[in-house]
Amino acid sequence: MRIALFITCVNDTLFPDTGRAVVRLLERLGHEVVFPPDQTCCGQMHYNTGYRRPAAKLAVRFAKTFGNADAVVVPSASCAAMVRDNYPKLGGSGSRLSRKMADLGPRVYDLTEFLVDVLEVTDVGAYFPHKVVYHPTCHGLRFLGLGDRPYRLLRAVRGLELLELPGAAECCGFGGTFSVKNADVSAAMGFDKARHAVGTGAEVLCAVDNSCLMHIGGTLSRQRSGMRIAHIAEILASTEKEYAHA
Repeated sequence: MRIALFITCVNDTLFPDTGRAVVRLLERLGHEVVFPPDQTCCGQMHYNTGYRRPAAKLAVRFAKTFGNADAVVVPSASCAAMVRDNYPKLGGSGSRLSRKMADLGPRVYDLTEFLVDVLEVTDVGAYFPHKVVYHPTCHGLRFLGLGDRPYRLLRAVRGLELLELPGAAECCGFGGTFSVKNADVSAAMGFDKARHAVGTGAEVLCAVDNSCLMHIGGTLSRQRSGMRIAHIAEILASTEKEYAHA
């Protein structure tokens, strides 16, 4: 299958290794990955703060850039949810954008749902000998309904011990602009999430959104907890061969 990668601006700017991991993983599974160079931001910040017209322009650009893709894989549940749930609303009922997204939207996937639902694979040949705890981010949990897909993928990773995160369904407090507008509340929520994660004894905290991991990871770093963060793509892309040469 020919898969288009929508890297997202957060990953492109701050977490490029996540995009590389997605490519390694999908190519290892026998698929071609392309990177449309005209892609930009999904417009979620604009949409959430009331700038609907600039968000609509970005949505139109996305539809034009990815319109011919067999599948669009996004290593961010937050951005995937923006595209699938909010783009159709931007153009209004019956608009050209809503018609385009009615066709394109079902071909846009978070990485974990693409692996499980489309490729029908849970064991991707990964090896990651660490204790791991998974944080289900709000967009993945509530908007995309990822359910147990990430857990199924992680449980199939050789060497990985998956631990249970107390209060897993609680928001970490990032919420994009929420963390700026309500900084004290956001920090307190992040502290709670970090405390629960550290209490499991895990070495690594993973999620499907680097934005949330960045928020929790900042707290973990300031606390000098020793726990590190990793996008689930980086875990799934890891192999025993890579560890042998590390």
